[in-house]
Amino acid sequence: MGALSDIVIPSIFNLADWADATAEEEDPRGYYVNLLKFKGGGILGRHRHSSPVHAVTLKGSWGYREHGWQARPGTYVFEPPGETHTLIVDDDCEEMVALFHVTGSLLYVSEETGEVTGFDDVFSKL
Repeated sequence: MGALSDIVIPSIFNLADWADATAEEEDPRGYYVNLLKFKGGGILGRHRHSSPVHAVTLKGSWGYREHGWQARPGTYVFEPPGETHTLIVDDDCEEMVALFHVTGSLLYVSEETGEVTGFDDVFSKL
C-alpha cells in the first residue's frame, strides 16, 4: 500500500490581518511548530516524514518539485507520512513564510539512491 495523497486547500482563511512574526515551539511529545522562511528563493532538500505534517502558507509561495501545485497565502497543505518531496521556493519570490506543524522525524533522502542521509526531529531542534 502506497502513501496517501497530499491535500492542498487554497485560501482557508483571510490573511489580511496577519502580522510578520517568528516562532518555534518544541514539544517533548514528538512534535514541533515552526515558521519556515526563505528570502529570494531556495530549496529544502529531498525528504519525507515519519508522521503527518500540516502547513499553512502565510506569505509568498512554494511548492514541491514532485507535484504540480503552488501554495500561496492562505493555502493549507497536508503531507501524509512517507510521502517524499523537495520543497522549492522560486528565485523571484521576495519572501516565503509558512507555518509547519511537524510530528515525528523529518528524514533527508538521497536523490540518487533513496537512502536516508540524515534526520531532524523535535529533539534535534531543541
